[in-house]
Amino acid sequence: MEIVIANKSHTKYAEIICETIAESAKVRGTGIAKRTPEYIATKMGNGNAVIALDGDVFAGFCYIELWGHGKFVANSGLIVHPNYRGKGLAKKIKHKVFEHSRTKFPDAKVFSITTGLAVMKLNSDLGYKPVTFSELTDDQTFWDGCQTCQNYDVLTRTNRKMCLCTGMLYDGKTKEKIESKKIKEKVFKRLKHIKETMFLKKAKKTKK
Repeated sequence: MEIVIANKSHTKYAEIICETIAESAKVRGTGIAKRTPEYIATKMGNGNAVIALDGDVFAGFCYIELWGHGKFVANSGLIVHPNYRGKGLAKKIKHKVFEHSRTKFPDAKVFSITTGLAVMKLNSDLGYKPVTFSELTDDQTFWDGCQTCQNYDVLTRTNRKMCLCTGMLYDGKTKEKIESKKIKEKVFKRLKHIKETMFLKKAKKTKK
């Protein structure tokens, strides 16, 4: 099994990718924005997709979308062919496309909206946090893409405040601040411990 960043040579798989995504949505009974082979091919040509192949056989896929003038990116269309499910491939693809997103668009926040519990778990493991839709991109083009979803009426009735999907967000800058704060606290505690140890040793010598 090989998981690589897709390119123009992989556009021949665009049709089966769209078919697999559509069939998966029917089986789950969930809403999903429709993708066309042309759209998927464009993502491959731009280097904004990841594909899993078993030799020459399609196994899985996911692509990157850029929103809000580069402020946000989304990893969308995650799919694993039925013949390769239950083997942990979705997790590997998700990690690959996530790292690719962070490398290619380091200043962007990565977000996801999904109804799938498995995807939520994958997102959570990568550091995503559940958020309200107001914290996601306000790019109208993104939300227009939900029009082909069977649950679109829920989104419109709530003035885009909520839907059946759960919004999740990864903010690298916030995570870096938290990690930096943890490191500073750890260093402070260590220095405090050293200082207290030295004070105790000095106090013992004085008593002698």
